Amino acid sequence: MSDKTALVFGGGGARAAYQVGVLKAIVQFYPRSHGIPFKVLSGTSAGGINATALATYASCFHLGVRKLEWVWSNLSIDQVYSASIAGVFGHLGKMAFKGMKSKGPNLQPASLFNNEPLRNLLDQLVDFERIDRNINRHSLDAISLDTSCFDSCFCETFFQAKSNIQDWQRSRRCGRRTRLTTDHLLASAAIPLIFPTVKIGQSYYADGSLHQFAPLSSPIHLGANRIIAINLESPHKNEQQSNTHYPQVETIAGHLLDTIFSDTINSDLERLLRINKTMANIPKAYRRAIPLNHIDALVIKPSEDLSEIAAKYFHTIPIAFKILMKLMGITGQSDSSIVSYLLFDKDYCKALIRLGYEDTLCQIDDVKHFLNINDRLLSN
Repeated sequence: MSDKTALVFGGGGARAAYQVGVLKAIVQFYPRSHGIPFKVLSGTSAGGINATALATYASCFHLGVRKLEWVWSNLSIDQVYSASIAGVFGHLGKMAFKGMKSKGPNLQPASLFNNEPLRNLLDQLVDFERIDRNINRHSLDAISLDTSCFDSCFCETFFQAKSNIQDWQRSRRCGRRTRLTTDHLLASAAIPLIFPTVKIGQSYYADGSLHQFAPLSSPIHLGANRIIAINLESPHKNEQQSNTHYPQVETIAGHLLDTIFSDTINSDLERLLRINKTMANIPKAYRRAIPLNHIDALVIKPSEDLSEIAAKYFHTIPIAFKILMKLMGITGQSDSSIVSYLLFDKDYCKALIRLGYEDTLCQIDDVKHFLNINDRLLSN
């Protein structure tokens, strides 16, 4: 079996700008006309948006990374959700009025923010037809997006892929072949309660991290036997400190987001390593009878606390969003990671891109070895 490398983009809202920095560090070791070195792309939440954007430029790695960097480096909050005073509190007023009405058909999803601007941005920037073309030209084998289905309580993976890749179903997770659209991106990135759920077919979907039990299973089902995972978990300044007071609401909310976005991928990576060790101890003559394969994995994640970085840019937040955060008890000095997920601000995003670039260069020897990058490749 030939090597097939997957790139897995973890979820994390605005933190996904870090992933662009990782790509920016890797792409400089490839010739200008080279396609992406990943046959499978898999993403969740905002990481799913990055994965899909890269899939549309699978035939030219440099162009795809430049496009992603340009978007994140020029991003503003009002391109993701309504951030004006009228937009924020008008939307909350509608949600409150709807909540006071007598029970009846629920025709509008409840959410803290209105992310219709994000739909408009994705409609403008993502050319989904290019994905099929890149698959037909063998620049890409598969692209997948993880979502959480409220009707089935399954983690449903929507994927576009070569014709020989089949649907799958396991315990509380399944893969469904489809033609990806903006709705799939919005569903995968619909952080519960913060952004509205999305109806696809007859079911309702939200952020893929919510019901995600095995985030590495999707690329493996799509044929990958090597995985690079960009995990957006970051070290926390207070994780080694003992607190003398009860955690506040904003701290608990931030902890919940950290758990949703990071714990499952960490657990899955541990499971993968245990399987690899088990397989290594089984004599080769017996391995074919076991439905498990050795999967090489490399993880790249932030070396600095992303919440601390976000706090430096708290002053850039629009006044309506700042008021809403303060009503929740969140300030620039709060011990909460919420802002680091919702601060879609170009200066904050640029800081994360720089960190992703620097972190990747710090382990570039491992990356080059994993991707089999050598001097001959650069000279082509």
